[in-house]
Amino acid sequence: MKRLITNLKNIWSVEELRQRILLTLGLVLAYRIGSFIILPGVNYTALDEAAQGSSDAQKGIENLLSLFSGGGFSNASFMALGIMPYISASIIMQLLGMAVPAVQKLQNEGESGRKIINNYTRILTIVICALQAPSYLKMYVEQKGALPADPSTMWWAQTIIILVAGSMFAVWLGERITEKGIGNGISLLIAVGILSRLPGAFIAELGQSIEAGNLIKLVLEVVIFMLIILAVILIVQGVRRVPLNTAKSVVGRSVVAQQTRNYLPLKVNASGVMPIIFAQAILTIPMTIFLSATDPKNQGGAIQRILSDPYGLWYNVILVLMIVIFTYFYTAIMINPRKIADDLKRSGGFIPGIRPGDETANYIDNLITRITFPGSLFLAAIAIIPSIAKISGVNDGFAMFFGGTSLLIMVGVVLDTVQQIETYLLNRQMDGLMEGTRVRGRRGPNETSGF
Repeated sequence: MKRLITNLKNIWSVEELRQRILLTLGLVLAYRIGSFIILPGVNYTALDEAAQGSSDAQKGIENLLSLFSGGGFSNASFMALGIMPYISASIIMQLLGMAVPAVQKLQNEGESGRKIINNYTRILTIVICALQAPSYLKMYVEQKGALPADPSTMWWAQTIIILVAGSMFAVWLGERITEKGIGNGISLLIAVGILSRLPGAFIAELGQSIEAGNLIKLVLEVVIFMLIILAVILIVQGVRRVPLNTAKSVVGRSVVAQQTRNYLPLKVNASGVMPIIFAQAILTIPMTIFLSATDPKNQGGAIQRILSDPYGLWYNVILVLMIVIFTYFYTAIMINPRKIADDLKRSGGFIPGIRPGDETANYIDNLITRITFPGSLFLAAIAIIPSIAKISGVNDGFAMFFGGTSLLIMVGVVLDTVQQIETYLLNRQMDGLMEGTRVRGRRGPNETSGF
């Protein structure tokens, strides 16, 4: 406790860090307030009553869609679309970087190219928002009976503009946090939106446990929840260290021939949370289409029964298969063995026992393939834990936090933010936040920063 108090004092004593934290808290507060500002003309009472009478399958879909907007989706706020259109646009630009030479050229142009790509990403975000906004109003708000009695064309136009503006305002807040605050702004806003639902979900689970007279079950759930978080931290920070030898080093303007030992860190989970986001995004499309379908004999009845229940067997089987496939796909995007081998060769480094060039590229490629498989299985296991928790009797809201995208995002954002705070402290000759531990991003003297 004494060390914790000392660390907090150190954080507050660094003026730049203090200003960044306060600015971040202020922008996060603005984002949270925005998620409760209802769209003009929407009947929130009707929306709330309809939500209470929804089926378990519909509640599961709505909780999943509302998770990343901090409740803005279910509240029909002007930030109902949240950050996800920007995430979708970023993913599309990454995929274009693989297939379109012009985008690849921009990616290789450094800071100037990055600014152009960011502008294209923002324009694409506006296009996606303009497509999603009328679908949201038609398939969610109107279905709940919350639209005005006789909505005019002007109301539809202004509401769509408001939804687009709300999503772009959220993007602006995230970019300002990244530039002038602490942590990755976009990821932090998503994490805050997720965490905002945790207290309510826990209170609901506590109420159910008290009503059933079974508090031991709640204690076991909390213990299991903490163990899952520990496992996620271990996998997120887990790396396979490949030993490297550097045949030469530069001292001033002269090259000194000497052997130094370094490591090439290959992450077990190099793809991060993106495979789960990909898989859930694809499965969400038919879920949204069949959200209002009630006739089991309709043309999409079989697909509806399978994909409208995020806790069902076949939904989770499909989800697992898609996550494994997307993990290999996204890892191939993120890591280029050929580029790593070329960089090593140019810097005079080599893997002991492996010839530079093609042999090194093949070795790294085979190694990545082997460590990606357990990483993909881990992501798949994390993704289906909420379904297992739901089947075990945990309420929908609290079950979402036992795994899936929400848990991985929360853990990743917390680790990244802690690492940035530690960097500020260590640069000023102060102790880090946690003694005797390794936070992702902090490397020892014998590790390289990767390529």
